[in-house]
Amino acid sequence: MTTTSTPSTVTQAQERYAASLMNTFGPPKLQLVRGEGAHVWDADGNEYVDYLGGIAVNALGHAHPALVEAVATQLGTLGHVSNFFTTGPQLDLAEKLLELVGGGTRAEGRVFFTNSGTEANEAAFKLTRRTGRTHVVATEGGFHGRTMGALALTSKEAYRTPFEPLPGDVTFVPYGDADALAAAVTDETAAVLVEPIQGEAGVVVPPEGYLAAARAVADEHGALLWIDEVQTGMGRTGRWLASEGVRPDVVTLAKGLGGGFPIGACIGLGDAGALLQPGNHGTTFGGNPVACAAGLAVIATIESEGLLERATVLGRRLREGLGADARVTEVRGAGLMIGLDLGEDAAAEVVAAGLAHGFVLNNTTPRRIRLVPPLVLTEADADALLAAWPRILDDAFAALAAGKDS
Repeated sequence: MTTTSTPSTVTQAQERYAASLMNTFGPPKLQLVRGEGAHVWDADGNEYVDYLGGIAVNALGHAHPALVEAVATQLGTLGHVSNFFTTGPQLDLAEKLLELVGGGTRAEGRVFFTNSGTEANEAAFKLTRRTGRTHVVATEGGFHGRTMGALALTSKEAYRTPFEPLPGDVTFVPYGDADALAAAVTDETAAVLVEPIQGEAGVVVPPEGYLAAARAVADEHGALLWIDEVQTGMGRTGRWLASEGVRPDVVTLAKGLGGGFPIGACIGLGDAGALLQPGNHGTTFGGNPVACAAGLAVIATIESEGLLERATVLGRRLREGLGADARVTEVRGAGLMIGLDLGEDAAAEVVAAGLAHGFVLNNTTPRRIRLVPPLVLTEADADALLAAWPRILDDAFAALAAGKDS
């Protein structure tokens, strides 16, 4: 499909946006008005297949009946209570997450609910301080959020520099380098922080055995192993957790957990689950019954609709098909978390050409594209992108060449 947005429609939205919202994201590309499944429509009626999924958030796509019903029913029953009280959805979701982290058998641990991934990582960061140690080893290329604590654990200088000084005692090591990790961790290290696959860096997959090596070095020095599954968790890679098979002490979740409804979770396992005590941390909205009902609906639907298997099968098809073009130099990922490298710095042009052909794509670096579509993506949706892919690349590389010549 080819889209044709009216310039005045997009321009008017951008002008209103610039006049009323802080300029933290730049001008919006489109004004989206509705969605269904893995498809969205803009204000001009153009249809797009959404391969961004709210940045790995919309696990069930848009307007999924199970999620709509769960949120509407809970909101019509009990919308919010303070954390001086609990609710059925909060208890049910905490127990279910411990079961998922335990691989089907409830793990020994405790859950702290938040509103987002960065808040889940803030809670985890504070939890590590309760060990009596302050040193954290994190990785280059990692992304853990934009709040001050989470930002201190994120290595990208462009994000960090404007807000320094940040909370200190953080050492960054090359991602995937087990020897560098081992050299950085000491008996003063509170936690080792890793992502099973780096999302914002462009879907970077570590070598086989890297997470197990992180577990071993953490054990050697009495440190916590903290695994950030904010982007990789909740079925994104075809498994509930991308770190499946490695025992963490702390897991952080968000994004796909609520299917578009804001929720995150910091899960402390074993002794780590008791490190935060009354007065150590808090939240107003975290764990509210509507968000927890959304999380339960997402999990139940992933199970009932076989979306883990779908992510595995369609992800493989997409990786093979997209990588068949010679202008793509590498394809990485697992499930419906896909990254690819281009032979030239044409990623921005690919995203623009994708929109023109009716596909929402994402560029993470000048040469890298990230695809994190809804888990409800269909075979027809996958085939549509594969069919359009050569034309998208044709248009993108032509635009890149024209820009060089101008």
